[in-house]
Amino acid sequence: MQDFHVHSNYSDGSFLRGMVRAAESAGLEGLGFADHCNVGAREHMAEMRRVYGFNLDLTYERRRQAIDRLRADTSLELYDAVEMDYHPADETEIRSFLESADFDYAIGSVHEVDGTNVQVASHFVDRSAAERDRIVESYYDRLVSLVESELFDVAAHVDLLERTKPLRGRATDAQYRRVADAFERSRTIPEINAGRALTDDEIVHPGTQFFEVLRDYDVPFTLGTDAHRPFEVENRAGFLAEFVERHDVDLVVPPALEE
Repeated sequence: MQDFHVHSNYSDGSFLRGMVRAAESAGLEGLGFADHCNVGAREHMAEMRRVYGFNLDLTYERRRQAIDRLRADTSLELYDAVEMDYHPADETEIRSFLESADFDYAIGSVHEVDGTNVQVASHFVDRSAAERDRIVESYYDRLVSLVESELFDVAAHVDLLERTKPLRGRATDAQYRRVADAFERSRTIPEINAGRALTDDEIVHPGTQFFEVLRDYDVPFTLGTDAHRPFEVENRAGFLAEFVERHDVDLVVPPALEE
């Protein structure tokens, strides 16, 4: 059991050492720090960096040194990774940054459509059914572009908008199959993400229908708790271990770790 997707104080998570200790307590064999990062030159993306302070593009070398020090103090495999916000317009900047930063692996994620975060329900409650369907279609278009870009090893929480009640349940089998087909042809793989599994909504990414479609296409999976706090590592790692056993999932590591 390895967890390839956690966050630290280098974005919106807890201190590195606390996350490592929690992973040890959970019996994990490896832990991947994949802090949020965006490098888009567009003003909207620059404003996001100013508002949220996700500046891993400026601090990754400092974090790398901290991870190296922790490696001397744990039996865990520790990975120096990143979760990049993806937009097709930013591909040149993303590619340049990833090539120069040389992370152990890179996770790509789609968090917004039309400049709007798909996790914020208030953005969508007053929209018509047709408009909500358009947002969902745009999200999956963006996800296919992410996979086809070949910029990333892993695609994070591939049906993220299922966290948002006004958008939940609106995706179609055809959309899932478009994404599965893209994964089948790509080195990029999806994760099983437990970021909302232990909430009242009990959401695992990918959801049941999408998960089965991906299995139909023999798409492999990796694991991510998407934890931001130490207690989340422990709780979600246990959940994922049971999930993998219950569904008989064969896991792989991010492709860059095999190269």
